[in-house]
Order: sequence, then C-alpha cells, then structure tokens
Amino acid sequence: MAGWDEAHWQSDISSGIPRAEQRSETYTRYVPDRLDGASLAVDGPLSRDVGAIERGIRALNGSGAEGLAGIARFLLRSEAIASSRIEGIAPSAQQVALAELAQTETVRGISEQAKLVANNMTVVRHATSALAQAETLTVDHVVELHRSLLPEEPRHHGLRTVQNWIGTSSWSPIGAAYVPPAPEQVPELMADLVDYINGAAHAPLVQAAVIHAQFETIHPFTDGNGRVGRALIHTVLSRRGLTDRAVLPISLVLATLRDQYIAGLTAFRHSSPTGSAEASAAINSWLRTFLESAAIAVEESERLVFAIETLRTSWTDRLTAHRTAAGLRPAPRADSAVARLL
Repeated sequence: MAGWDEAHWQSDISSGIPRAEQRSETYTRYVPDRLDGASLAVDGPLSRDVGAIERGIRALNGSGAEGLAGIARFLLRSEAIASSRIEGIAPSAQQVALAELAQTETVRGISEQAKLVANNMTVVRHATSALAQAETLTVDHVVELHRSLLPEEPRHHGLRTVQNWIGTSSWSPIGAAYVPPAPEQVPELMADLVDYINGAAHAPLVQAAVIHAQFETIHPFTDGNGRVGRALIHTVLSRRGLTDRAVLPISLVLATLRDQYIAGLTAFRHSSPTGSAEASAAINSWLRTFLESAAIAVEESERLVFAIETLRTSWTDRLTAHRTAAGLRPAPRADSAVARLL
C-alpha cells in the first residue's frame, strides 16, 4: 500500500542560515506502490484515447515517416532543450550549438548551462538506442544514463544514499513540497521499476506514463531526476516499437503545460490500498495529463511532417520546371547531390 511515513530531521547547523531553517522536526516522506505485477484499471474513455494516440504515433512511422526520420536529429535536439528548460536550464541556441560541437571539437567560451543541454542530448540519444535495444534493462543502465548527464560531477553519480526533497530550502525537508522515499528504499524501488520496464503488462503509452511518474516519485538521484525521467519515456516508447525513427516531442508540450504536469505527478502519489478504486483514480488522473501531452505532441509532429512534405514537393516542382526549361530530363539522377538534398 502506498502512503506516507514519518521521519525526524535532526539539524546540525546552528548558525549562518535563518533560524527557521535550523530547526529539527518531524516530516513526512512518500512510499509508492510497487509496479511489477500491480493491477491498473484504465478508465474506458482514457483507454480509447490510448488507442487513438498510439495509432497516431504509428502513423508517423508510416506514410510520413520519411519526413519525420529526416529531421530525427532536430527532434532529438528540441526534446533535450525542452526537457532542460523545464528544469530552468535555458542557454541561448548559439551556446547549445557550440556545446554540441564541443563534444567532438575544441571550442572555448561555452556556458555550463549549454554543456548540460548538450549532455542531455546524449542522454536522450542513449535512452532511445542503447537502453531501448537492451535485451534486459537493468538499474545499472539507468545509473549510467544519469552519469552521462553529469559526467563531471561525481558527487551526484549513483543512486542516492541521502534524503532529498523538492521545494523549501537547501538545508531541510521541513515544509518541502514533496519528500521522496528514504534512501535505503531506493535500490528496491528502482529494481521494481526496471522489472516493470522489461515487461509489457500495459499499453506502451500507459507504461511510459507510469514509468515516468514512478521515477519522479522515487527521485533516485541527488540531481538530474527530471531530465533522466523524461528520457525514460522515450526508452519505453522505443522498446515497445512506437517510435523507431524519431522521438515524440513530448517535453516540448510538457514545458508549456508545466502547472498541469506538476499537478498530474502530485495526483499520482495516492495513499490508498494497492489496486483500489482510489489508487486507480490517482493513476488515471496522471495518465489523463500525460495523454493530453502525447496527443498534442502527435498533432505537432503531424504538422511538421506535412510542412516538410509540402516544402519538398514545392522544391521538386520548381526543380522539374527549371530542368525542363533548360532542356534537361525532369528528374536528377537518383545518386546525385540534388536528389539526396531533396
């Protein structure tokens, strides 16, 4: 059964910070349900939404897949930038481009925030390749994914061994907006999480939604949880065969629905018996938010594919007219540079 437990915070600071933040006091932290083998009743309307959105995602890998695949790198970059922006990391586009170049070339004058965004591109890329293709995903895979986000900050590497929290101050969890499970529970919870990823008990979109919310609830690292958690959405969608050509730009949508996003994750953290109607209602509340974001991401991707195909058709028509007027055959050779550009 999910719920809250109490712990006592003993402050060891007696000066240098406001007195209110020096106090020792009892606080509550959340203990989530296990996922592997858990039952989940998805509401009828939501179930139909899942089917419709998944069909839309598969269609993007169908007739419009060539256009989407052609901008796969652009979509990956946009997703990494948007996921970073949700965390308040927002360097200029020029800085991001330089930081990406600096991964293979010597470049000076790059901001730390730009490096973080470039690292997040690596995270999303690995999440949709190495992790998606692993026969059996392990906790070590997730730990290594996190390490690639913060390669130069070893103090954050590995599953956390300290209590963390969201909100309030850096000194105490007293009054925090959310306090994750105790550090000694993290290894077991993460093992359960990857067991669930390795299964197929629910539809891909449902699995991705639950994985993301559970990961954010566990908050297994001392930093970088949001970015890694959103990358795992793409791991699930890729592993289940929904997005085999390009990432679904869901972080771009979540960044614009930030209040709904946070409210949905908060609703997910119920304190009801496992499998109860109340537990299912809490998960469905989060699922509703996630599906709305996924639906918008599909719509935006469809618009992008249509715009690319329209532009390509326009270029082809203009090229054909130009070549015909010049007395050349209408279409260039299939192996020509022009054909490759088109």
